[in-house]
Amino acid sequence: MRPYLPAFATILLVATPASALKPPREESPANQEILASVGAGNSDAALEQAIAAAAAYPLGSLQNPVRVAGPEGERSYLARLRCADGASPDIGAKRPAGVSGYGSVANLYPLDCRAAGPGKLDLVMDQYHAEHVETRAPAGFTFETR
Repeated sequence: MRPYLPAFATILLVATPASALKPPREESPANQEILASVGAGNSDAALEQAIAAAAAYPLGSLQNPVRVAGPEGERSYLARLRCADGASPDIGAKRPAGVSGYGSVANLYPLDCRAAGPGKLDLVMDQYHAEHVETRAPAGFTFETR
């Protein structure tokens, strides 16, 4: 019975309709309006308004996330943070935080300074701010001096 297996597989392959072999994207193209808006970003005036509105909330909250440039910006910012005792906080696993005050998806990092201040904090970061380097630390934290 085994000698017939390759012949049977060939028959099935030839009998498969061509439409079943198309990738899903070819069957349902993306909305052209959505594609056209990718990379459009916000105007400078809209960003300045969003920054002013965010300032009413604590730095590192969902409404006022730490603005960084990509995943490398997140890592760099976290590496500079220090607890009240000068030690680096323990950094938990990154997870989605929802839509930030800037309208983009933000990431949440659980931080723990153990017995030192400020204790535990869920720090929210927005990595969609190219070329921005945040110079402020959240309340209770400082930055490593270089």
